[in-house]
Amino acid sequence: MNIIVAGCGSVGYSIAKVLREEGHDITLIDQRKEALETACTDLDVLGVVGHAGSYNIQQEAGIENCDMFVAVTNVDELNLLCCVMAKKGRNINTIARVRNPIYKKEEEHIKDAIGLSMIINPEYTASKEILRILRFPSATKIDTFSRGKAEIVQYPIPKNSPLVGLSMMDLGKKRLGDYLICAIERKDDVIIPDGNVTIHSGDIIYVLATPKYTSKFFYGIGAGIKPAKNVMLVGGSMICHYLAKQLLEKGVGVSIIESKYDRCMELSTLLPKANVICGDATEQNLLEEEGLLEHEAMVTLTGIDEENIMLSMYAQNIPTIKKVVTKVKRSTFDSIICELPIGSIINPKLLTSYSIIRYVRSLQNPLGSAVETFSRIIDGKVEVLEFHVGENCAVTNIPLIDLKTKDHLLISCINRKGKIIIPKGNDVLLPNDHVIVITQIHGLKDLNDILVR
Repeated sequence: MNIIVAGCGSVGYSIAKVLREEGHDITLIDQRKEALETACTDLDVLGVVGHAGSYNIQQEAGIENCDMFVAVTNVDELNLLCCVMAKKGRNINTIARVRNPIYKKEEEHIKDAIGLSMIINPEYTASKEILRILRFPSATKIDTFSRGKAEIVQYPIPKNSPLVGLSMMDLGKKRLGDYLICAIERKDDVIIPDGNVTIHSGDIIYVLATPKYTSKFFYGIGAGIKPAKNVMLVGGSMICHYLAKQLLEKGVGVSIIESKYDRCMELSTLLPKANVICGDATEQNLLEEEGLLEHEAMVTLTGIDEENIMLSMYAQNIPTIKKVVTKVKRSTFDSIICELPIGSIINPKLLTSYSIIRYVRSLQNPLGSAVETFSRIIDGKVEVLEFHVGENCAVTNIPLIDLKTKDHLLISCINRKGKIIIPKGNDVLLPNDHVIVITQIHGLKDLNDILVR
């Protein structure tokens, strides 16, 4: 597909990178010549210097032969204008980044009024991800599928875990609920487990289940399942606003530390039930004076990665803090950052990129069993895809044990009319099912792609 991305900031760069890796032709538009030249060199994409809201600039970027236009500048209204101009006389797919909380309740109206294909809000998406993580202190990451009916929970195995030394077959006898360990990360290796694979100390397992059975599984192995009653948020960003609002609605106590006085006053007005503190969170005395030791979780959301990492490392050494979440916006040193003791890591731009990949793949196969949900786990080495099973799909009405699927691939969950099934060998896929596939193969666009040709 020919895709134009307006805006060459961190989000635009990330989107262009993942779409280029998917094999699409990308053209970037930005007014900053140096940033554009760097991105074009790094990613092997085309670039046009200019105002993305100008139709003349869009024409120079190839709008007349474009399949999709993605507007992710720092200004919501400019993104909407870009999409309006891009659709001028043409029915192309348009995606706009809209971040302002004012527009959150009006998203459907905006989409209908302008004819947008999709609205992305990296900050709101990140806040939802953090909220899920805070639900299970023991989990480091939670991805949801089938509109929240199924989830994959990432859990690092401690030395004293009762799971150490058990095989998948042994675990099946423990009656911990209807669940599936669908992947294991062991140092640099990825394992799609069968019944003989055993769990080692230091492994990171990925557990697929419904929320009910996720709780039962963690309770059964003695891991913490009680959500935090009070949370400290560091940095009064837009993510902080969205997250604090959702936490307060759930009855969780929220304290916010922000260094800018004007932003503190704004947050105090928007979130009257939150305890908003104006100060520098890197000062240890301030954290202690403001009751950090009384909080059960801490989320670092400043605009500086190094500051977030430092604060999270400090919080990890406080016994009362059961959960730490760290926002990281750069992905340059992913392998190093993942080794640091900073709890769960959130990268808003990656979450946004995954949602766009899902949408693009679904467009590439509009009539078949297209991708409905998409995520990556284990540093991007494994893809998790949810497909709708089409009427003429080649995998239907055949016992799973008889399906000739590709290696390094697992059919891990079936959603049949709202009922979640963790499948066994004799189960079959039926038309209109929704199925979750775990695979080390990248680029699947259709459910038929799982079969050996």
